[in-house]
Amino acid sequence: MPVSFNTLDLNLLKVFDAVMEERSVLRASQKLALSQSAVSHSLARLREVLEDDLFVRTAAGMQPTSRALAMASQVRDALRALEAAVELPTFNPALSTKLFTLAANDFTTLALGPALLMLLGREAPSVDLVIKPVTRIDLAEQLDLGRIDVAIGVFSSPPSRFRTALLFEYDDVLIVSASRKLCRIDKAAFEKLSLVVVSFGGEQEGAIEGFISERGLARRSEMYDRAALEKAFGDSDLPPRMAISLPHFLALPALIEGSELAAIVPRPLAKAFERTHSIAIHELPYTTNPLEVRLLWHERVDEDPSHRWLHDILRRATESLRRAG
Repeated sequence: MPVSFNTLDLNLLKVFDAVMEERSVLRASQKLALSQSAVSHSLARLREVLEDDLFVRTAAGMQPTSRALAMASQVRDALRALEAAVELPTFNPALSTKLFTLAANDFTTLALGPALLMLLGREAPSVDLVIKPVTRIDLAEQLDLGRIDVAIGVFSSPPSRFRTALLFEYDDVLIVSASRKLCRIDKAAFEKLSLVVVSFGGEQEGAIEGFISERGLARRSEMYDRAALEKAFGDSDLPPRMAISLPHFLALPALIEGSELAAIVPRPLAKAFERTHSIAIHELPYTTNPLEVRLLWHERVDEDPSHRWLHDILRRATESLRRAG
């Protein structure tokens, strides 16, 4: 009578695997936390189903038959695969070679990058990162399709299928060339400035009140508080001149150093520029609204240990920015 896998008790295969490994009914029973009689009974049932002795008792222990030897490795592999399928997944960053894909702009990459690389080198030296630009791509679609593991930015009321976590907050400041030797900047002095601002998009791409919306996900495109600026100088006869609008922060130091230009930038970025360039930081003569830089990911990876670790290490990489805020 042919063997039917559909009616086979998989517990019999676990007993077979244990006896094959231990070559002893006693040791197999101890390994499985079963009685010797239960192991013997299961082995007898499997022998009957397969119509083979499977093991022969000898002075050296239970010796497998040729049929048992032929099926042993496949049974073991199948059991291990089943265990991996039903048990909770684990993630060991120290041994992992996983590739994570992030979406971030150049500001947030600069703000968290050095600390993140230090943590990765210490805890997950073989984990690799791909950082895609947060602009020019449909973030919601990329997250839905699993092509991006996490996005970093300023978001407004994300759809319920997404989860978020705070990384840090920031407000705006003014940067100028350190050679200008400016004192405190009041509104009168500010009105005379030629400003550089950064906008990841613009009205031509459907930006509304500084946000671009795609598939229900609104991400901030204007990297300065335009509303606060317009409120502060809306009644001015000569408001500050918007001399240059850039799609990224990279060129700012080169444009500011040694020039008469000034730029409105996030405070953490200004501090980073001040450490490496001849840049001076000044408080704005008006108050800007603090913005939250957050992680954003799809709900389907909530229980994935590797993604939980990724979110945690990104949070730890921005700990100093939260303290500064």
